[in-house]
Amino acid sequence: MSENTKIDFIYLSEQDMIKAGVTDMESCVDTMEDMFKLLYKGDYRMAGENNDSHGAMITFPEKPEFNTMPAHTADRRLMAMPAYLGGDYQTCGVKWYGSNIANREKGLPRSILMFILNDVHTGAPLAYMSANLLSAYRTGAVPGVGARHLARKNSKVIGLLGPGVMGKTSIAAFMAVCPDIDTVKVKGRGQKSLNEFMDWIAKTYPQITNVKAVDSLEEVVRGSDIVTYCNSGETGDVSSYPEVKREWVKEGAFLSMPAYCRLDEDMEKPEIRKVLDNPGLYEAWFEEVPKPAHQYIPIIGVRFLDMLEQGLLAKNELEDLGKITAGEAFGRKDDKEIIILSVGGLPVEDVAWATKVYRNALKNNIGVPLNLWETPVLR
Repeated sequence: MSENTKIDFIYLSEQDMIKAGVTDMESCVDTMEDMFKLLYKGDYRMAGENNDSHGAMITFPEKPEFNTMPAHTADRRLMAMPAYLGGDYQTCGVKWYGSNIANREKGLPRSILMFILNDVHTGAPLAYMSANLLSAYRTGAVPGVGARHLARKNSKVIGLLGPGVMGKTSIAAFMAVCPDIDTVKVKGRGQKSLNEFMDWIAKTYPQITNVKAVDSLEEVVRGSDIVTYCNSGETGDVSSYPEVKREWVKEGAFLSMPAYCRLDEDMEKPEIRKVLDNPGLYEAWFEEVPKPAHQYIPIIGVRFLDMLEQGLLAKNELEDLGKITAGEAFGRKDDKEIIILSVGGLPVEDVAWATKVYRNALKNNIGVPLNLWETPVLR
């Protein structure tokens, strides 16, 4: 009996990904919810000794020794993010991306991403896919999962810092789980991005009848039922990270923070609930960088681990979104508590959404079939 050694896979361009449903935010939020339950059960693997690493990153020096080596600029990095997810997925994969904020000067996205999905047993490729939308929608969907469990059900007002891709997908996820939202306050860097955002809102969510550009962080936060900071910038000087002050925050607010953020002392007090999307991710990050870690990784959950090490926070004050989605911990308990969710971004999120999109592409004959080999030359 001859062996079947032929390996085929499919290539999915960005337009193919759209046809296969990558922008279906409601389905993406449901997929992320399912993924968090698997995370809590432990049916997953990521990189690193604790299987929770964000990935492996190449950065560049401020003054390279070699003329041909790129110099450091804001958000310049190359990174691989591998993961395996069990349950009904049973796939593994890796997202590879290059990022440089200077890309915007060339009319390109800040980050350019690709994803390869693999058979978990043989390692053979199943799909090679454009991943900018994949990554953007899975990133936005996680705040949607958070809002489903942690925001007030009658939330109507969103305060947004950063009207870019992450801001748009976060809005899309909030709309999927909080349909009463009718107001968005937004702060951006320039009029062009604000105009594009407002046009997008008008076309995508006509039920949002009040969209207002604001000039200060206080205006973003004050009176908002849901607050999210989706900005980018330089790490290092924590005092430059955009702040949230307790006096600005409405009773019962939900804060989703997937980007640069710092809190005043009153927002760090025990009565403010602090939820992490995956505690192990922050523990892995914390081991990988010098201390205090928040100056290197600007996500607010990393600040919480700095506080833990400094004795400013008890470990039981840090909650796990996976435990909440699994029904083994409380979501929102009442309409008065203030809850902040730190969103770090997990490689398993890419695997989960990529698997769903890939299976939909196969079902609907979307994508370009490619052949790796009929029979490998070396084996």
